[in-house]
Amino acid sequence: MKQFIKHNIVYIVAYILLLVGVGVLLLQQGKVSIHRTMNTAVGNEMMDDFFSMITHLGDGVFAFFVAVVFLFFNIRKSVYIILAYLGAALVSSVLKHLVYHDIYRPHFVFQFFVREELKEVPGVEVLGFNSFPSGHALSAFALFFCLLFVSRNHLLKIVFFVLAILAAYSRVYLSQHWLIDIYVGSIIGVSFSLLFYVVFYHTNKWQQLNTTLPLLLSKK
Repeated sequence: MKQFIKHNIVYIVAYILLLVGVGVLLLQQGKVSIHRTMNTAVGNEMMDDFFSMITHLGDGVFAFFVAVVFLFFNIRKSVYIILAYLGAALVSSVLKHLVYHDIYRPHFVFQFFVREELKEVPGVEVLGFNSFPSGHALSAFALFFCLLFVSRNHLLKIVFFVLAILAAYSRVYLSQHWLIDIYVGSIIGVSFSLLFYVVFYHTNKWQQLNTTLPLLLSKK
């Protein structure tokens, strides 16, 4: 575990500081006020296209795609990614559909309650219900923090850290979620990436999975 802390302490501290900063903002202002301010950034064609594309990095399908690719490089990492994502997604699904099913998304609230028009990105279908927490933010942070934790390349770690943030932020930019939605979604995603890192890498029980799928099949 000492090696894990040594290689990842900078990113863990950076994430905690980010949580503190955003947490203070959330405590000081309401989610409607925050979203109104953040929505002013929408409208630049280049930014609109960028966030419309990068939001797909938070799709569950993308997480599974990455996990499948890793089967051909290291099964242990592939299983780690899949289980971290599935665990986080299960918690999110329970919260989203059973506990906080009546939380409306920005588009619905601004249209029917606030009675203000939001800037929207052309071609993006905005949803109205099951807002909390953000599944895309959860998926992005679970996936990219798994990759960050198993990587030993600090440049790649920075890339993974930034991609997680951008994919999560895209949900607010596209008015699919409130800031609090992606905030909590990121916490769930990072928590499960940490939990399953301990399961798969804190012990030597899973050394037999340090192989590739083709190599494993060739031995049978």
